[in-house]
Amino acid sequence: MAKRIVIIGAGESGVGSAILAQKQDFDVWVSDAGKIQNKYKDVLIKYAIPFEEGKHSEDQILNADLAVKSPGVPDTAPLIEGLKARAIPVISEIEFAGRYNQAKTICITGSNGKTTTTMLIYHLLKTAGLKVGLAGNVGQSFAWQVAEKAFDYYVIELSSFQLDGMYDFKADVAILLNITPDHLDRYDYQLQNYVDSKFRILQNQAADDFFIYGADDPIIQEELKKRDIPAMCLPFGWTETPENGAGIEGDDLVINWKKKSFNMSIFDIALQGRHNTYNSMAAGLAGVVLNIKNEKIRESLSDFKGVEHRLERFLTVHGIEFINDSKATNVNSTWYALESINKQIIWIAGGVDKGNDYAALDELVKNKVKAIICLGVDNKKIKEAFAGIVTDIVETEDMTEAVRSAYYLAKNGETVLLSPACASFDLFENYEDRGRQFKNAVREL
Repeated sequence: MAKRIVIIGAGESGVGSAILAQKQDFDVWVSDAGKIQNKYKDVLIKYAIPFEEGKHSEDQILNADLAVKSPGVPDTAPLIEGLKARAIPVISEIEFAGRYNQAKTICITGSNGKTTTTMLIYHLLKTAGLKVGLAGNVGQSFAWQVAEKAFDYYVIELSSFQLDGMYDFKADVAILLNITPDHLDRYDYQLQNYVDSKFRILQNQAADDFFIYGADDPIIQEELKKRDIPAMCLPFGWTETPENGAGIEGDDLVINWKKKSFNMSIFDIALQGRHNTYNSMAAGLAGVVLNIKNEKIRESLSDFKGVEHRLERFLTVHGIEFINDSKATNVNSTWYALESINKQIIWIAGGVDKGNDYAALDELVKNKVKAIICLGVDNKKIKEAFAGIVTDIVETEDMTEAVRSAYYLAKNGETVLLSPACASFDLFENYEDRGRQFKNAVREL
């Protein structure tokens, strides 16, 4: 008799898991408490996969042999606790797909820079002519691709939520960019719980695997003292280049690996700014350990176009530049955004606060921010944090109003920056929706 698998959530990862499960001869049931998007519903119907929406039928769910949950469903949800109480394993889509994957995996996590680094490595491997898939937080569902594509490599962006549901999965190349407090509401407000989650990217690695990590990050440095890492360790940072790793020497990015060296001017890297140099070092190291030729690494790092909603220089209107950094959902991401701009800034911020400490932004805000436009249901914390630093703090309730307010306050040669430092789901579907609405509002000026 076929094993019964229940998929909780019918978005990209859930539907992909259902297709792979059906291909592996599971008895599949898909359940979503909300409304399933038509594009996914059509796929479930096409594959004749049974599903429900708008509810979770416990009798259908709690008799499973295995459950795959989407990353947005917290472990504390009563349904998940009910499954665990019955000793039914609950795993992530990445863990499930990993059981049937034969390709090499390059996995990227960190509090900031994940998407840019993932897209950069994907671009690098494609430029080198490899058969490569893009998965995790970006691209198509990993499970869906494992079911229907024949790739030799996967570049996978992993959030802490995805890592939490991974047990036997192994990254051939694991990349940990940085760790700053984020999503602490999901980790009992304990930083160590979040750190442990990020370090799960190393689980099951062996001596012939690779661990690429940000050597300048104090939290990573402290954690490495406590751990014995079996994989080949390749640090990168703004310091002297290690024997195996990446660093900056003068104005050059230098990568050393097995007594060979790669270098290029940091001014030739497509993505400018200190944080992007870190992302480029990590991507370059991944290319080197995968035996990509130096000229292909150089070409990829110099012609990469960047990621939508991440420091996206969108339009200039009457001399005022509008930058879409909607993907900045935490304080550290916004720190990078403010740090990278050398003009006076009208900063649009706010949304769902995840336990943010805004003190880290004080110095940058004092030196660069002329006005703050609050865009959220509850802006109290932002107003309290910056009331003594910025005179003009304006409250708005929708994106059009926020963009217009910023435009009126800005002068020729200044910058309007959307970099919320918060999650988006109080007023928007997600950060992409928030970024698109920003761009539409700017177009309408």
